[in-house]
Amino acid sequence: MTAPALEISGLGKSFGGLRAVHDVSFAVPAGSLTALIGPNGAGKSTLFNLVTNLFLPDAGAVRFFGTPLAGMAPHRIAALGLLRTFQTARVFPGMTALDNVLAGAHRHARAHPLAQAFWLPAARREERALRQRASALLDLVGLREFRNLAGTSLPLGAQKLVELCRALMARPRLLLLDEPAAGLNDAETGELAGLLRAVRDSGVTIMVVEHNMGLVMDIADEVVVLDLGRLIAKGSPAEIRRDARVVEAYLGPAAEGVR
Repeated sequence: MTAPALEISGLGKSFGGLRAVHDVSFAVPAGSLTALIGPNGAGKSTLFNLVTNLFLPDAGAVRFFGTPLAGMAPHRIAALGLLRTFQTARVFPGMTALDNVLAGAHRHARAHPLAQAFWLPAARREERALRQRASALLDLVGLREFRNLAGTSLPLGAQKLVELCRALMARPRLLLLDEPAAGLNDAETGELAGLLRAVRDSGVTIMVVEHNMGLVMDIADEVVVLDLGRLIAKGSPAEIRRDARVVEAYLGPAAEGVR
């Protein structure tokens, strides 16, 4: 059997007297699009930080396609193909939107340093191919006209899309997205849904933290629900809509109208 893209076992983390994540265990199937939901303060972003070792867990283990991640530096985890975005968009100052996206390709550059230093034909060909791919990604998310503008000058929603494109430029095997729809209008959210489905269908596993329940129920294969740092439910969107614990903790009576 194929190993899960992500396997979390007994994960726990406390900050002083606050237990942010408590004994959380679940698996993300390879090739799936899984949503992680829960009220504010449920531990969702902390869980992402634990998976990528930005925070070190107090207990438990994380495996990425069967490889234990314990003690591995975040940049080594990224090199394995586990990439993430952040709740607050992180674009590099002093760089255009296009250059921000190109930064995601640094681990895939193959031209010899001497070829790059002397701008030999091999380096020029590689640079041209990477720029074409970065431009295509910006076109895909509707940011073509902003490609030469400073990344930090873009609206928040556009910065989130630039960050997503940068992560895709790194050719991830598993992509963790922290509130990718924040700052997007309804039309942009619909385009994001189509993009995420296309990325999943290309073979990239996705796990997304998101508060837009319409988007979650539309795109997710499975939904994982946290409340006060504990796992309270996991299942299909239809199962989650009917789960009394989830309705009480997070969705509320309005969940009946979410389809």
